Amino acid sequence: MWRNQGGYIVNEKGKVLEVQNQNLNTDAENRNIQVANRSGKELRQQFEIVYVDEYSEPKKGELNEKFGLFVERDFYIVSAMGSGRYIDLINNRNMVVKTANGRRTQVWYFHQQSKTIRTRYNN
Repeated sequence: MWRNQGGYIVNEKGKVLEVQNQNLNTDAENRNIQVANRSGKELRQQFEIVYVDEYSEPKKGELNEKFGLFVERDFYIVSAMGSGRYIDLINNRNMVVKTANGRRTQVWYFHQQSKTIRTRYNN
């Protein structure tokens, strides 16, 4: 018998489900699920129950509340330092801060399917 208890899936003996992980910092595809003793607040032992009939992916222009970003809505990433420079992509792989210049290398968006931030320059 299992129950949902504060983000943990717990059995009658107090054991929890966890993602098997040799390296605690690794989040990888196809990891086994195992039963283990609860150990602190490890993310690999925490799960969210999402009911199918209540869930829908945010669509273009809608807010993804979990990530705090609007889907495919362009934005700049601006430094909090006094200059207020923008993150800019150079050489297709390095990021630097630069004064606003209107180039697509400074325009970013949230990609819903991959849950990543991408550049408008080359995705």
